[in-house]
Amino acid sequence: MNNKNMTDHNNYINYSCHFTAFREGEQFVRHQTLSMIVSGEMELNDGTVRKVLRKGDVYLARKNQLLKFAKNPTEKEEFKSLSIWFNEELLQEVRDQEDYQLEEKLITPAFIDLSDAQHVKYFMESLLQYKDLLENKSPELLHIKQKEALMLLFAYDKNLKRVLFDFTEPYKINLEEFMQQNYHFNVKLERFAYLTGRSLATFKRDFQKIFNTSPRSWLQQRRLQEAYFLITNKRQRPNDFYLDLGFEDLSHFSYAFKKQYGHAPTELLNG
Repeated sequence: MNNKNMTDHNNYINYSCHFTAFREGEQFVRHQTLSMIVSGEMELNDGTVRKVLRKGDVYLARKNQLLKFAKNPTEKEEFKSLSIWFNEELLQEVRDQEDYQLEEKLITPAFIDLSDAQHVKYFMESLLQYKDLLENKSPELLHIKQKEALMLLFAYDKNLKRVLFDFTEPYKINLEEFMQQNYHFNVKLERFAYLTGRSLATFKRDFQKIFNTSPRSWLQQRRLQEAYFLITNKRQRPNDFYLDLGFEDLSHFSYAFKKQYGHAPTELLNG
């Protein structure tokens, strides 16, 4: 596998790794990101919305969001993608040029499918022709291309300004509702705290009041509870879901499951 990965955020462009085998994972989206699938397929899942994107599809991933991904090559093509990040400094510059005032946030999923935005697709395809220049750190060209991408996005849907020009930090939200929706993301407690608009200390204190246990203990119990349901009611094998539930490896999941329920997952499946 060619594992060349251009992830220098000073460049704000990424000609993706080339994957010849299936790969999945999850990430915290740090920047507003416009991406296109160059070849292969990718499934995105923000915990509520799940979408399979194919060659030529384009999407916008929103910052400060949790997102699972599964990258899958096809029989004939490896997986490749192209992404361009929009840093806050650039977005503020464009907002000021347009004298735009954010009146109301636009509530959307963690990612927005833009596959029917043909001019945005043509733009992303054109970036492939500038690969050498952009990888060789041509900041002037990159700046122009970032602005061009924004103009095309706003021409497609002016409401995207309400997404891209939102510079507010996560505000204090309903912690119980958020955790029930996002418990399966395998991220640090500091990240959960930030996304619920709390310091880590306040997050732990509020969590204890709501759930009457620690975050780490509750996360494991909640994930195991869902695993038990998938095994006993849906007859699913742990191999098919342990990563989706936030467990890092199968052996850790099997050990924790048996300790909790007194039976190995395979015993319940075969019983």
